[in-house]
Amino acid sequence: MGDVLTFEGDLYDLFPNYSFTDDYSIDFNSDAEPCRPESASPVVRYIVAFIYCLVCLMSLVGNSLVVLVVSYNKRNRSVTDVYLLNLAIADLLFALALPIWAIYRAHEWIFGLVMCKLTSVLKEVNFYSGILLLAFISIDRYLAIVYATRAATEKRRWVKFACIGIWLFSFLFSLPVIASRNVFQPPNTSQRVCYENIGWNETAKWRVVLRILPQTFGFIVPLFIMLFCYGVTVHRLFQTKNIQKRKAMKVILAVVLVFLFCWLPYNISLLVDTLLRTHFIADTCSRRNAIDAALVGTEILGFSHSCMNPIIYAFIGQKFRNNFLKILVMHGIISKEILRRYRKGSSFSSTSGNTSMTL
Repeated sequence: MGDVLTFEGDLYDLFPNYSFTDDYSIDFNSDAEPCRPESASPVVRYIVAFIYCLVCLMSLVGNSLVVLVVSYNKRNRSVTDVYLLNLAIADLLFALALPIWAIYRAHEWIFGLVMCKLTSVLKEVNFYSGILLLAFISIDRYLAIVYATRAATEKRRWVKFACIGIWLFSFLFSLPVIASRNVFQPPNTSQRVCYENIGWNETAKWRVVLRILPQTFGFIVPLFIMLFCYGVTVHRLFQTKNIQKRKAMKVILAVVLVFLFCWLPYNISLLVDTLLRTHFIADTCSRRNAIDAALVGTEILGFSHSCMNPIIYAFIGQKFRNNFLKILVMHGIISKEILRRYRKGSSFSSTSGNTSMTL
């Protein structure tokens, strides 16, 4: 089968206590309780595939509009806008791979080894770049509101280098996926899968290294940075009467909370899965199947995040709506009267202290 790794039936008989679960993670565990995975029904598979396709469509449309709005007027672009632009680009790149994930969930992996590694890397890069960008946004908001250094930070050129560094570190955190992902056929099944295959030796040790280290430096550390920065920033805002800054913070906090709502359950499930397969917690058949189901369900929630941010901007971001309408007026799609009525109805002020095009 070329680059596809196949496990023969006699190998399964030789190692009866191997666990081949729905997440297709392979682990040698002589003390584990042998069990068969609970496969999803065809109806569930097609529902998941439909959700992925819907998220793909919404993400492509929504994030394209974000890129359009932020890119249209470079003169008024703030530091936060640059980070949000990169966040939209990351979601766009990931959305391109969602149809492949949809076909995989509905059928089996038919795209070969290269696409298996590529789509997996896009998923990891999207996650790590997302939380790192949000961490840098929290630092920018912290400096702008707590130390009132917004004008100074906007004139600095370091934001471009920060974004380049974020992309590089996101790819670095994703390197374990390139090394471990493979296409193989589990025993007693006719479907090929795309999942990690670390090998037969010292699997538990490498699983800890390949999962815990990227999660620590790519998720937990940025998370604590955000909690600190936003905790201090929100406390300072409650002591002031600056309405515009409070409105801007509502959008940013909504973006952060939605990101955590979508991705935190998956990372918790992944951590519990790692602890179970490295014997830090008892490995039972029922517990293993429950974690496998949690990984699949929370992965759907994580994938759906790629279309969430444009929805937040549209419903909460007053500046985003105004700048989008301005683009439509400039191209003659809507009249200036509609824009004036929107500004009047929303009490929009172009002279507010917030120069962000998105917030």
